[in-house]
Amino acid sequence: MRLLTFHTPTGLRLGVKTADGIVDVATLAEQLKSTQSVDAIPASIEAFCADVATSLPAIEQLVASASLLPADTGSWLLAEKDLQYGPCVPVTGKIICIGLNYRRHAIETGMAIPTSPVLFPKYANSLAANGDTVTLQDNAVEYDYEAELAVVIGREAKYVSEEKALEYVLGYCNANDLSARDLQFRSSQWMLGKFLDQFLPVGPYLVTADEVGDPQNLSIRCTLNGELRQNSTTGDMVFSVAQIISYLSQYMTLAPGDIISTGTPEGVIMGMKERKWLVPGDKVVVEVEGLGQLVNTMK
Repeated sequence: MRLLTFHTPTGLRLGVKTADGIVDVATLAEQLKSTQSVDAIPASIEAFCADVATSLPAIEQLVASASLLPADTGSWLLAEKDLQYGPCVPVTGKIICIGLNYRRHAIETGMAIPTSPVLFPKYANSLAANGDTVTLQDNAVEYDYEAELAVVIGREAKYVSEEKALEYVLGYCNANDLSARDLQFRSSQWMLGKFLDQFLPVGPYLVTADEVGDPQNLSIRCTLNGELRQNSTTGDMVFSVAQIISYLSQYMTLAPGDIISTGTPEGVIMGMKERKWLVPGDKVVVEVEGLGQLVNTMK
């Protein structure tokens, strides 16, 4: 299943991408409430994440039931091209990022390949959506892209084994861990260059784990103004998704809706001999296999 959020005059709404268009979950539930129980249908992505075990089958049944409606009932089926996306996972908990988690990326930056995961946080202010224009602030210059696979937790995880870790994943999405390198390396703490407003676009979809399969066998790409810059696979990760989830769960409780951005492959601007940093007007496209395209323009 491909979940997304989209803007409406009353706030973000939860949608499901289908072959026919985007199903507005709340509107379809309202249409069907006279013929079936819709009590378990979540009204938002936050509610969905809070009780995935109940919400996922309920939404699957809801979408399947759309065939019961008359063919001309279209208020619940929307054209994707007409929507303004929201972040596919509006923050409901933690945002944890992994640094230097691709071998060739560590090599290109001249840094040692880590022996344990390098961690830093981002916060709700950093989230942005597919199609959003990202503001490059005047207090930095060395702006860089980082194409990443993001993991969304689906149920509470504490002291989880590596063998069981993927059972706690709700789904995956594209992420762009935008970075201001001059701020990032101002001190030994990377956070200043990482947690700027809109510096973690995610989306367009949250794709459930059953549709993605092996997260260590996905292509990952980034283009800048149409030029291919990053072109790798998640198989180059130093620490796999399962290892990361298990490691984090030894120290903190992972909760439904938590986002883990798993690192970027080689090809970032920082690793180039001639560094031409991002500037207003640049268009960055991130594409992890099977997750759609995350498109953002800088301003």
